[in-house]
Amino acid sequence: MNKLKMLLSILAILFGIFIFIYGRWDDSPGAQLLGLLAVIAGIVGVKKSIA
Repeated sequence: MNKLKMLLSILAILFGIFIFIYGRWDDSPGAQLLGLLAVIAGIVGVKKSIA
């Protein structure tokens, strides 16, 4: 279970980075915010999986 949570958290971080970069390219502050939130959620998920 922890490995699955870790994998999904890492995927959330990568997806958030992609959305953030796409939002910058598209000049969309909403996409940038969603990307940032996805990265933060992924980091929190990784920290919870480790602890």
